[in-house]
Amino acid sequence: MKILKYSKKIVALAVLVMVVVMSASAQYQTVKDIPYAPSGNQYAKERCKLDVYYPEKLKDVPVVVWFHGGGLEGGEKYIDAELMNAGYTVVAVNYRLLPKATINEVIDDAAAAVAWTFKNIAKYNGSTKKIFLAGHSAGGYLIDMIGLDKKYLAKYGVDADQIAAILPFSGQVITHYNIRKLQNIPPLQATIDEYAPLTFIRKDAPPIVIISADRELELYGRYEEQAYFWRMLKLVGHKDVTLYEMQGYNHGDMPHPAYHILKETIKRICEK
Repeated sequence: MKILKYSKKIVALAVLVMVVVMSASAQYQTVKDIPYAPSGNQYAKERCKLDVYYPEKLKDVPVVVWFHGGGLEGGEKYIDAELMNAGYTVVAVNYRLLPKATINEVIDDAAAAVAWTFKNIAKYNGSTKKIFLAGHSAGGYLIDMIGLDKKYLAKYGVDADQIAAILPFSGQVITHYNIRKLQNIPPLQATIDEYAPLTFIRKDAPPIVIISADRELELYGRYEEQAYFWRMLKLVGHKDVTLYEMQGYNHGDMPHPAYHILKETIKRICEK
């Protein structure tokens, strides 16, 4: 598939003309602060919680599991208005943060939350066959890690290939810069190790939609990282990977147009 570029004008027009087809009578409920990893220390009990927003009267709807950004050091779970009233069940996840937790614990939290979703989302009218992982920045990094390195979800009895699609919004694919900071490595000195999604590229991974901000406005050359990620996935034989560039948008504001791509991807995959 081609590398695609979205300008602000094109995105604005697409959002205006997009029609969401769903039941007019659908009503939504939110259940907050559900523990997804009940055992653990006090910090895990504080952070390992998620919110579920779901339609009361629709069944077997697509599920979006959303991971917030914040450099693995900050951030809080939230459900963006773009994902509300759209016919989805949405799971918004909190996870432990560096440096209070180790990176292994942070990634494990992401896997535990996704495993919880597979095992429980039917109670909230979601389909286990339509679970999409999405997240911005650090959240994008986390979904790449657990979607590509199958050991994280396997620990919880879930095959990563059950994921309907992985949609990182400006996710780092070399070793995350705040992991390198703990190793006294500066942010512009790249490393690729066991904590880099690039290490685990495989052709049989779920569909991957890589979304970047404008290459001239992105953080630390992240567009070029993601372009390399896209190229390597193509070279190993991955059949469903696309790279989008949100022209005119920086790292912080690129999620707004990227939600449109998320919705279109859900529609495309669910129609197969």
